[in-house]
Amino acid sequence: MHTRSGSIIRVDIARGGVLPGEGLDECPTALHDEARRQFDDYFAGKRDRFDLPLLQIGTPFQDEVWGALLRVACGETISYGELGHRVGRENGARAVGGAISANRIAILIPCHRVVGSDGRITGYTPGEGIETKRWLLRHEQEAFA
Repeated sequence: MHTRSGSIIRVDIARGGVLPGEGLDECPTALHDEARRQFDDYFAGKRDRFDLPLLQIGTPFQDEVWGALLRVACGETISYGELGHRVGRENGARAVGGAISANRIAILIPCHRVVGSDGRITGYTPGEGIETKRWLLRHEQEAFA
């Protein structure tokens, strides 16, 4: 996790079986401690939302997409096209995909909740890619749906 000016600017998900949230003890600031508590609660099925300061700089469209992602409930999914519709971009699935791929605050801005129009799990870069996305979706559906 990377911070700047008291806000989280990036969450990295390690490869090789390390769960997201591990390694936060390396930078023991109050923000890191709170993030660790919230990640621990999330992975224990006790928290379905995060309340942490986030800072991500993008285009106005990216900001709209990221904001819309924050309104997708834990345990639910949304298609790229439906997300485009929510931000006023009909036929905007590709543009939404581009905005999602620019998200650097994985899990906290829940891009893993976006699936193909047919429900297929597609496109995810953090961690082990699709396997990490599949794991996160399964975790949320079992813990919060």
